[in-house]
Amino acid sequence: MNEAEPFLAAPEPGSAAELAAFREVQSRLPDLFRKLFPDPAASRTVVIIPSLSLDPDVMARVSGAHHYEERMLCMLMLLKLPRTRIVYVTSQPVSDDIIDYYLHLLPGVPATHARQRLTLLSCFDSTPKPLAAKILARPRLVARLRDAIGAPASAHMSCFNVSPLERTLAVRLSLPIYGCDPALLPLGSKSGGRAILREAGALLPVGVENLSDADDVAAALVELKRRDASLRRAIVKLNEGFSGEGNAVFAFEGAPERGGLESWIKARLPALAFEARDMSFELYGAKIREMGAIVEEFIEGSEKRSPSAQYRIDPLGQIEAVSTHDQVLGGRSNQVFLGCRFPADDSYRLAIQDEGMKAARILRDRGVLGRFGIDFLSVWDGALWRHRAIEINLRKGGTTHPFMMLQFLTDGHYDAVSGEFRAPSGAPCCYYASDNLEAPGYRGLTPTDLLDIAVVNGLHFNGATQQGVVFHLIGALSEFGKLGVVCVGPSHGDADRLYRETVAVLDREQASQG
Repeated sequence: MNEAEPFLAAPEPGSAAELAAFREVQSRLPDLFRKLFPDPAASRTVVIIPSLSLDPDVMARVSGAHHYEERMLCMLMLLKLPRTRIVYVTSQPVSDDIIDYYLHLLPGVPATHARQRLTLLSCFDSTPKPLAAKILARPRLVARLRDAIGAPASAHMSCFNVSPLERTLAVRLSLPIYGCDPALLPLGSKSGGRAILREAGALLPVGVENLSDADDVAAALVELKRRDASLRRAIVKLNEGFSGEGNAVFAFEGAPERGGLESWIKARLPALAFEARDMSFELYGAKIREMGAIVEEFIEGSEKRSPSAQYRIDPLGQIEAVSTHDQVLGGRSNQVFLGCRFPADDSYRLAIQDEGMKAARILRDRGVLGRFGIDFLSVWDGALWRHRAIEINLRKGGTTHPFMMLQFLTDGHYDAVSGEFRAPSGAPCCYYASDNLEAPGYRGLTPTDLLDIAVVNGLHFNGATQQGVVFHLIGALSEFGKLGVVCVGPSHGDADRLYRETVAVLDREQASQG
């Protein structure tokens, strides 16, 4: 049998046969979870497919987008389990310096031992297509991937998000995915998320969902303004937008108070203020027709926060609250995700965790599996924080990899009762994490340069003190001047200080080379 022959019998992507095959493959996951996951010494293989299978036009506006596949390198820390093998696939090869950096973070495991249990595969393809699509277009690579897996009975896939592409790959590899069935993804769209959150009894921003074109958006804006004549701004959100990049703000300044509101809004709609760089109204309108949209009131307030709560539903249907964060936002109107602080403010983190758990139970009952997050918008009214639930993200997100890194580095645990994370010593752990430490002056810095700067200036994680700095997105640095960082300390103040010191070191080192 040659390498192409298995694909002759593969079911057509999206067909009833493929959906049935996927259900059969996924049915193995609960037994795998019972037998292997509790045993750190069990032999297993984890296939990591860090494909960002999201809208390509929006992804194209994220600088260094294909390097975001490196964010899941935090899962190399699973190699601390002595009989765990990892197969990691990327669009472009990852520098050996970057791999060595992660392997030397492993507590108590020689890097050489870990490296023998790691298989790295690459598509050698930097085009903006999702990684999963690139893999499926390369039958010989899929065959090598199948060979690297070995015994599929003790293996599973871990993905950034699970789209129909990952479903097809899972069927071809006969591997279950610890993630959400793509058939359920509409529950995590902006429209679907509002429906779930409303069903859970959460307070939502006033809005209209399930909009299918620009006329629908204009009508929704008219409806919001007529409901509240004092409304100053509204937000349009693409159903499948992410990290705030699919959002746009509409300003009602100058709107007529009597007649003509509808025609005025239609005329002003092309002047939407887009969060994504270089977005046009023509492209945005096409995206609304393609994926749908919602319109919501823009919540005003002198002091606002954007906390989120993260959960995991395991293959046995158990729900676990895994973390809370305060998101750090930027962009034209502070809607684009830049980073996060863990844990969220102690004055409200348990409140949002409890509120999100109501929606998590509904999602569990609908069949959702794996990690997901629920975002809130919180406004201080002078006496207390008032929270509105705004969206559900059925995927690993920007808060996932820093938290996983904290777990792996410290062997600590999250206490859902207090909302705190503690190391085995009992010491609290906080962090400031960013995917967007970016400056033009950083361009040209290679991974080797960064690691040299880190060693010389003591920018590393200290296992003895359970604090320090860990870098990610290292591959994006030289071309895009962009880097990710997780700064861990015993308090928010310490973590913030470490972040400021890291920025100062990088700026100083680059200036000295100018």
